[in-house]
Amino acid sequence: MAAVKQRIIRTLVGQFHRPRGAVGRVVGWVMAHRSSNRRRNLWVASLLGVRPADRILEVGFGPGVAIAELSRRIGEGGHVYGVDHSEVMLRQASRRNAAAIKGGRVTLTCAPVDDLPSALNGPFDVIFAVNSLGHWPAPAERVRELGGRLVPGGRLAVVSQPRCPGATAETSAKAAREIQDLLEGAGLIHERTETLDLDPPVVCVLATRSRH
Repeated sequence: MAAVKQRIIRTLVGQFHRPRGAVGRVVGWVMAHRSSNRRRNLWVASLLGVRPADRILEVGFGPGVAIAELSRRIGEGGHVYGVDHSEVMLRQASRRNAAAIKGGRVTLTCAPVDDLPSALNGPFDVIFAVNSLGHWPAPAERVRELGGRLVPGGRLAVVSQPRCPGATAETSAKAAREIQDLLEGAGLIHERTETLDLDPPVVCVLATRSRH
């Protein structure tokens, strides 16, 4: 019985990493409608300081909640791009953002973070990722690549809400320190770290690319 339970847990965790099939569609619905998830994504969008003409990239857009919020914040000269390695998430996010896609304000792509298409070379004013860094292969290399896609003075934001059993505020604080080390190791300048009071807390580490 315990073995069966463990298999179920592993399956569900895998689905949140890369939703697929019928179960993946349910997982996507949960991610889009769970109040804490929506609050987290809207909070992140509010921290990015986007301007009307900004070009923005989200890595791991899931059901597209943050994409939708940011597309409302930019002007006609701006554009929101998103990349996710799940076809299920691409379909759900595309439906959620159908009007913005048709209006030329949003472009969504299915691809892994370690093999981004040339159309996403940038440069971008803002790049961000919400709870996806832990699934990236060679994260230090990925962060360095993403930093290279920023304009001088552009911002990279990495968000984490630890999902390990027993996660606490200290777990979140430790994650923030590790993310800051990664960003600074990639040559980015730590700007600030913000915290959202959920259980466990959400941390958003923001860094900028040097203007020189």
